[in-house]
Amino acid sequence: QVQLVESGGGLVQAGGSLRLSCAVSGTTFSINAIGWYRQAPGKPRELVGYISSGGSTHYSEPVKGRFTISRDNAKNTVYLQMNSLKPEDTAVYYCNKLITPWPWGQGTQVSVSS
Repeated sequence: QVQLVESGGGLVQAGGSLRLSCAVSGTTFSINAIGWYRQAPGKPRELVGYISSGGSTHYSEPVKGRFTISRDNAKNTVYLQMNSLKPEDTAVYYCNKLITPWPWGQGTQVSVSS
């Protein structure tokens, strides 16, 4: 059974940085494109960006230039480096396979104060 465990969230001031991790177990991790998603209170879940199996990345406009996704296939882990954080980045962050998602993990809360 596939399990996703997100970690690294917390409370940070605007302009600060956080690095999120997503550990994936129970599947062949390296062949899949993995996305980072977020869900703010009262809003639908949105795709923040993704990394392909080959390491190519794509980002949504609100985070482009501030967020960086990377992966370590040896550790079955994907990372989300978030810099220059803004209050509007406040959300629960999740990772998942880009196409036909696995069961969702619990996510990790990111709160950015102004």
